[in-house]
Amino acid sequence: MNVEIFGIFAVFTMLTMYAFEDRAPVFVLGFAAACAASSLYAVLIQSWPFAIAEGIWSVVALRRWWSITG
Repeated sequence: MNVEIFGIFAVFTMLTMYAFEDRAPVFVLGFAAACAASSLYAVLIQSWPFAIAEGIWSVVALRRWWSITG
């Protein structure tokens, strides 16, 4: 898969999951996964600040999902 296509997919998924977060906890988990994918994309293109920021967002979203479902 082309790296740019992966990045577009990751960011599009992240925005979609964020838009639906209020509907169900699974969308919060999806947002966390999409943030992790976006962070991986940033690592692949060697954009370290973006990779770190998206990694942090992924952890924040996972903690939010855990607090909602736990």
